[in-house]
Amino acid sequence: MKKKNSRSFYQHLSRRAALAGLAMGGVGLMAGTARAAKAPRIHSLDLDDPADNCRALIKLQADLCGKEAMGGFPGTVWAWIPGEGNRLLFNTYGVGVSRVEWREDENAWRFYHREALLYLDPKSGDVLESWYNPWTERQVEVLHILNDHVNRLYSLAPGARFTFPWPYEVNGDDIVLRISVFRFEDNVMDPKLYPLHSQDAKYQTTELWGMIGSLSEVRNPDVTSAHCVTSWARISGWQPFMEMGNRPGQTVYHSHSYKLMKGPAQIPQKVRGWLEKKAPEYLEAPKEWTPPSESIGVWNYSKRLIDERRAKGLAPGQTPFAWPRS
Repeated sequence: MKKKNSRSFYQHLSRRAALAGLAMGGVGLMAGTARAAKAPRIHSLDLDDPADNCRALIKLQADLCGKEAMGGFPGTVWAWIPGEGNRLLFNTYGVGVSRVEWREDENAWRFYHREALLYLDPKSGDVLESWYNPWTERQVEVLHILNDHVNRLYSLAPGARFTFPWPYEVNGDDIVLRISVFRFEDNVMDPKLYPLHSQDAKYQTTELWGMIGSLSEVRNPDVTSAHCVTSWARISGWQPFMEMGNRPGQTVYHSHSYKLMKGPAQIPQKVRGWLEKKAPEYLEAPKEWTPPSESIGVWNYSKRLIDERRAKGLAPGQTPFAWPRS
């Protein structure tokens, strides 16, 4: 039997299910989403059209009208070591805040975003400041993931980095947009220069996303920010603060993100208290546009901290990470 092209199959499935979704109207809209006083109007979004597909994605990730949208994502981090097994290392809780701006001159949406992911004690739920590494038997300071800024440009121009339409699936009133990001590039932290903190000369990782929302919300023109649950997983090498060197193994992150329609009040108290005290900027979206190429992530931030320590005359083994704002 001849196998159908997967994209054509999903387009066929999506169109058929979208037509079925039209009959549902606004049934199933969740509390907290903007509603009209009258029956919701259905805008005939063509999810195979690049511009409409992009609008659907923005409704799920942020808010089309430019208001801030906040997401909270609880999860776990595991160590995955060949021949040895798997070990739960941390619970996690992350916060991301986004807003969008349409730029006619760029034919693109500017996506302003910053995010924090904090490592938590699996038993107490406390935000960790240090961690006992059972392999090295060394207490190290924890460097939380603080990505600022993580802006994106959703361009509708042909050949742009994020090419629309994104693949999607529809099942009843559920719509799912997926993206898988695989990276294999030179490591900014050469293991010859950072033997404790870097595993390999190449940085190899994957991040797997699935954004799940309501088709009737996405298609409702009175809803600018749809409820969304995002599944996120990442497989990567050891984090620099763990000081695992080139030991075999990987870390596996697994989280689900929920759009926090009521804002910071929905963040767990321990996480919210830590952010309010030490990194309050992560409770709001960036105000200034920074090109995506200038984003700050855990690896270039870790390198900067280590280099600052070394400039003070401290050897690599004497440089456990320290939170710079305390």
